[in-house]
Amino acid sequence: MAPWLRRLAPFDGASAPILENAMAALNVPALGASVPRRGSRAGRIFGYGVLKIGGWSFAGTIPDVAKAVIIVAPHTSNWDFVVGAAGMFALDLDLRFLGKHTLFNGPLAPVMRALGGIPVDRAHPGGGVVDEMVELFHTEEQLLLALAPEGTRGDVDRWRTGFHRIAAGAGVPIVPVALDYGRRMIRFGRPHTPTEDVAGDLARLQDYYAGATGRRRSVH
Repeated sequence: MAPWLRRLAPFDGASAPILENAMAALNVPALGASVPRRGSRAGRIFGYGVLKIGGWSFAGTIPDVAKAVIIVAPHTSNWDFVVGAAGMFALDLDLRFLGKHTLFNGPLAPVMRALGGIPVDRAHPGGGVVDEMVELFHTEEQLLLALAPEGTRGDVDRWRTGFHRIAAGAGVPIVPVALDYGRRMIRFGRPHTPTEDVAGDLARLQDYYAGATGRRRSVH
């Protein structure tokens, strides 16, 4: 058995109280009744194990909403996906995210879809994706859409605004989440209602990430 599996072994078949106590050790926030869930106890155990091994914990609370755009930053490494997915499983959150369409055509396709991925052709960016996501929000009773506002792992001068247009068009709040590698903490901020002042909204949201350390750089 691999070492990381041996570390998970004590929670295999664990009773609910034991699992909840384990989650409490990572300060895993409770979910409200409106928040969409995966309903996977095995997933929660897996997510807990990955975060525990990596030394991660949580801070903040998750708003009790059925629909929201969740923006995750700083995005500097492929490891962000691993940490984010582990956090999703530990929380039992049912999240959706946008992924490169080619990942949905090969052997990874079933995994990407099971994780909540929605294929996007990046060769044809623009309002089409925004309109599709707004329509998806309008047709779904519950939907949490996770996006990286930077849009890339590289350094950027400014955030992309697609997430804001989606939230504004769908009439849903924006929830900032920081992946702070310096503190090994997944931090949830207060929900923000998008306004017509896009620049002001972006500035206020970016303030939340001040000092958060990415795997390769910080957000200033």
